[in-house]
Amino acid sequence: MSKDALNGSLLDALYRVIESRRGADPESSYTAKLLHRGPAKICQKVGEEAVETIIEGAQGRKDGVVGESADLLYHLLVLWAANGVKPADVWAALEARQGTSGLAEKASRTKE
Repeated sequence: MSKDALNGSLLDALYRVIESRRGADPESSYTAKLLHRGPAKICQKVGEEAVETIIEGAQGRKDGVVGESADLLYHLLVLWAANGVKPADVWAALEARQGTSGLAEKASRTKE
């Protein structure tokens, strides 16, 4: 595994590419098309990719999980960009949870 994969800089770099597509011609950039169509369409794509990842995982298809996970991460980063969420925001949330049991973290969330 590369150092980039371990520290998130690969995802940070992808996020910067996504941000650079904001305002680009939707006819020449899939990312620009997604951003132009708005959060609802982006959320739909995140959901589709999540389901495809789940299906591949349930079938035990490692290569499928890898490919669909890459698609899911890309669409998730587009969603972050559309909502003004920076990767550093997510990294900070993950870092804050380090050392906390998943059950304890989930119980600490306030219900809305």
